[in-house]
This record gives sequence, structure tokens and C-alpha cells, in this order.
Amino acid sequence: MGDMRIATLTSGGDCPGLNAVIRGIVRTASNEFGSTVVGYQDGWEGLLADRRVQLYDDEDIDRILLRGGTILGTGRLHPDKFRAGIDQVKANLADAGIDALIPIGGEGTLKGAKWLADNGIPVVGVPKTIDNDVNGTDFTFGFDTAVAVATDAVDRLHTTAESHNRVMIVEVMGRHVGWIALHAGMAGGAHYTVIPEVPFDISEICKRMERRFQMGEKYGIIVVAEGALPKEGTMDLREGEVDQFGHKTFTGIGQQIADEVHRRLGHDVRTTVLGHIQRGGTPTAFDRVLATRYGVRAARACHEGQFNTVVALKGERIRMISFEEAVGTLKKVPMERWVTAQAMFG
Repeated sequence: MGDMRIATLTSGGDCPGLNAVIRGIVRTASNEFGSTVVGYQDGWEGLLADRRVQLYDDEDIDRILLRGGTILGTGRLHPDKFRAGIDQVKANLADAGIDALIPIGGEGTLKGAKWLADNGIPVVGVPKTIDNDVNGTDFTFGFDTAVAVATDAVDRLHTTAESHNRVMIVEVMGRHVGWIALHAGMAGGAHYTVIPEVPFDISEICKRMERRFQMGEKYGIIVVAEGALPKEGTMDLREGEVDQFGHKTFTGIGQQIADEVHRRLGHDVRTTVLGHIQRGGTPTAFDRVLATRYGVRAARACHEGQFNTVVALKGERIRMISFEEAVGTLKKVPMERWVTAQAMFG
């Protein structure tokens, strides 16, 4: 296809590398095809409310590569509201003369994108999540940055934990999957890592920590994913509320483990919750490169008419996969990876 008018938006949680994708789309569309790109602000809500901005291939777009977050803003829209607005969405896209839409987002966003594709809108999806839990792609951008931030925190906690004879618990992001926890725990030399895929046994954690102190090591570091759960019947857990999107509000599993370790062992235990620090800031080189490649490939896919697809990293190559492959199930940590990590525990 010749010159087109492409629209893009960012939806769901912000993530380092989003701006690199936007830049990749705009520059490729402009340089290779003479096409124009518009951005809808604040995710699906901006598409519904027709809040759009023209994105020019200028020095401003060029410089966003280094910035975290997203220049378009992001948001979450309830699926019911989104579905009810399909006619409005179609009218807005037609009014703006849009030939193709590139939504950048995680599982929820890609499900929304698939639904638009099923309703006849030409869509190319770009997977985004710091959790690395999108199926069909080896890595999502933002994950490397989040792991780097979490690893840096673990590195710093080693020195203070050792000085104070403490057990330090670091709670990292990961509602349903433990990729960040697993990688940060392994890279930072944590003495135990707790992930949602494997329910934990508090007595096993305590045993590992106690053994360290008995062997003359004066401290311990435990990395915990926010969505971790205890083995049935091993430890009481405070239940959180559920928000309007069906997401559970987590009640600080790191602190609950800390209280229990202190109660059983008597050691000084401190908890650090990294939270949104992992989402912010400038992306790593790896994430900038991956996000740029995604943006370039998405723009080319639009011009090649490869709609109803999602860009994905497979080995060293970027390829197009179906929405079904991308959003069918979450990509969880496989058991063999967990067993590899376990070799370093204690």
C-alpha cells in the first residue's frame, strides 16, 4: 500500500519503551512510505472521545527515545464501556481518515484490539508489559528495565542487610507471573525467591534463612512477587479488595512473610516494596532496541496489509503472530526455570 493514515495509542499501565515504539512507528511511516500518524490520547478513552494529536517526524519525536512513560498518556477503560462505544470508535476513525490502528498494550489492550479487529477495523497490535507475560513473544519491552531496577535494589540491600544482621524482603511487581522476581532474584543473588506460579511454604523459607545464620552468614535476602500465595493451609493471608476491572488489590505479601519470619526466627526483618519505581524512568538499551524494532515492524505490517496480527520476538527475529496466540493464555514461568533458580537458594 502507498501512503496511509495510521493511528496509534498506548493503553494499560505505563512502561519504559512506549515512546520508542511511537517513535519507531512515526519515523518508519514517514521515511519509508510518506504516511502520516496520529496519536489518540489516554488509551481507548481518547479513541472514544476523539482526543487525537498529529505526530510529526520532527526533533521532538526523535528525542522521546530516551524518555520513560508515554507522550500520548495512557488509561484503562472498562470493557463494557469500550464495547458499547464501537459505533463511536468506527465513526471517529472514519472521520479522521484512519486506514489502520496500532494499539500498544498488554493482555487487556490486545483483547480489546482483537475485538476491534473482529469488528472489521484494520489493527496491528504491539505487546507491552513489564511483566513479560504475553504469550507468543520471547520478551516484552519494559521487562529488562524493570529487572534492572529491581536488581539494583537487591544489590543495595545486600550491604545494609549484612551490616545489620537482617533478613531483607524485596517485593517486586508480578500479579500472576514471577518473571521479574525470578530474574531479579537470580541476577541480584537473592537467597530465596517467591513467585505466583509456585505456592510458597513459609517453614521452608524460614529453614533456608535459619541455616544461613547457623552457617555464620549474618543476613538473608528474599525476593517476593506481589501476587505470590502460600501453600494451602500453611499460612493465613489477608484478602484484598477487588477493583472494577476485576484486579485484586494486593495486601503486601512481602510484609506478611516478613512478620511470619520474624515471629518464627526472632531475627530483625525489613520489607522494601519497589512498586511503581519499576515502571518509571528511562528504558535500558535492550528495551529501546526491542521497542524500536516493534514500532518499525508494526508500521511496515500496516503498509503490507498484515492486519489482525501482533508483532512478536521469536529468537532473534521479529515476526507477526495471531491475536489468538498472543492473548490466549498468560506466559508463566516454566518449572525448569524455577528449578534452575532454586539451585542458588540458601
